[in-house]
Amino acid sequence: MQIDDLIKLVEDALEELKAKDVVRIDVSELTSVTDYMVIASGTSSRHVSSLSDNVLEKAKAAGCCPLGVEGKDSGEWVLVDLGDIVVHVMQPATRQFYDLERLWQSAESRRAQQQIPNE
Repeated sequence: MQIDDLIKLVEDALEELKAKDVVRIDVSELTSVTDYMVIASGTSSRHVSSLSDNVLEKAKAAGCCPLGVEGKDSGEWVLVDLGDIVVHVMQPATRQFYDLERLWQSAESRRAQQQIPNE
């Protein structure tokens, strides 16, 4: 499956169950672990679990074998590793506390500044 198709599949699976504030971050230049992170919020532990289950179900149906799933027991933060894409589904308070968007955007900003030649 092409990465663009997998991104669409993930985002559609999240939107289908009304995920909140879905964000995609290209981290391909920042880490070798994955190319994209998709971050979304669920309104409760049950919603977070349902969202991650839907992503897993749709990925498996499309022939993509997930590499791992973490956090399903707590329902505060579930990570779904699809290889090229890592999906983080969190409750809003957990998302705010860890602030992954700022963390990765800050890393990207620092990297860009390091590449600017001094004049």
